[in-house]
Amino acid sequence: MALSIEDALKQIDEWVEPLHSEIVSLEACIGRILSNDIIAVYNLPAFNNSAMDGYAIKHKDAGKEVIVGDTIFAGDNSKDSVEEGCTLKIMAGARVPQGGEAVVPIEDIEIISDNVIALPSTIREAQHIRYEGEDIKAGDKLLHAGIKIHAHHITMLASQGISHVYVSKRPRVAVFASGKELKMHFETVEDHQIHNTNPPTFLARSTELGCDVIFIGTAEDTLEDIKKHISSALEGSDLIITSGGVSVGDADFTKEAFSSFDYESYFSKIDIKPGKPTTFGRIGRTYVLNLPGNPLAAAVNFEIFAQSIILKLHNARRPYIGSFKAKMKNDFEQRVGKYTVIPGYYDGEFFVPVEKRSPGMVSPLASSNAFMITDDKVSTIKENEQILLIPTRWQVCTQEKSDIITTQEGLELSRARQSVD
Repeated sequence: MALSIEDALKQIDEWVEPLHSEIVSLEACIGRILSNDIIAVYNLPAFNNSAMDGYAIKHKDAGKEVIVGDTIFAGDNSKDSVEEGCTLKIMAGARVPQGGEAVVPIEDIEIISDNVIALPSTIREAQHIRYEGEDIKAGDKLLHAGIKIHAHHITMLASQGISHVYVSKRPRVAVFASGKELKMHFETVEDHQIHNTNPPTFLARSTELGCDVIFIGTAEDTLEDIKKHISSALEGSDLIITSGGVSVGDADFTKEAFSSFDYESYFSKIDIKPGKPTTFGRIGRTYVLNLPGNPLAAAVNFEIFAQSIILKLHNARRPYIGSFKAKMKNDFEQRVGKYTVIPGYYDGEFFVPVEKRSPGMVSPLASSNAFMITDDKVSTIKENEQILLIPTRWQVCTQEKSDIITTQEGLELSRARQSVD
């Protein structure tokens, strides 16, 4: 019996164990998943400093003429102080001297003589002073374990003098395909053969999702050759992704080949169109995802199930694929009876399904940036009705499980609310 999409994702959540951590340099941690919370050690700014090139003054001197003393540059360890009736010239980033209550920008003063200036009368107390710890205080939690490190996180880490961080190990993904009719893009095809688009797709998406990847090759449709490819893929990999050979045809030996390796199956069929013959299991510490051979079916099931496995392996803070709300651009109709994946394009407000979306096609996902999953009762979605989308060009992830399927019940509730309004 085919497993529901929700139950298949539940199996992944239950059985996939996060990878261990490793230490990497700050320069190498971009895009990695942080393994531990980062706590600030230093205040930022570390001392009160000037935000402008100007003059450090007493607030009482607003509107008066004052005598100009020495100049304090950024990096100086000056011991000078500001007295009433006097000022110290100060450069941006320099420590505000003792007694300095505000900084007046150079362009706001009037020069009276070589060492005397007139201050404006409108000076706010503490203006243009950046105070110690106003950005970050020692003891603050800067970053949470499980986040994906981006460039501006590097800024935070560098501000604390952190040179190395603990991150989750990159999942090692091994990919191979099966089918003697398939040739790689760097091979010549004859008139009875086709180029194999699935491995490049899996390798590219796995790389985008932060994995180390390796292509094992294309296995012939024989039990022995598929077993050889499995043996090779098992060497050091955390996840094996295959395509083809998981259906019930005479040349579909993938399931049998994996079963000879003490394979533990978690599910073997999913109630989804396209992609029903998607299977998931484990050999020792290596997880195995067998996807259909048809390119569109393989690609959309990768987005749902492979992405979920990879998020768990990463030990991500938000380990569940999520959705976002959009509106249907035009009336949409389909047959009921199957949970269905519909790729299309989201323009920032509306979703337009691609017109041609046969499981064997390669063009639909290239012209799409998201897809919708509908339950087995959805036959019609009207123009402007709210739906749920899963992106393919960026990630929406959640800390807790959330709805990702557009259901008939949800559509009816929305219609009922609209009729009341």
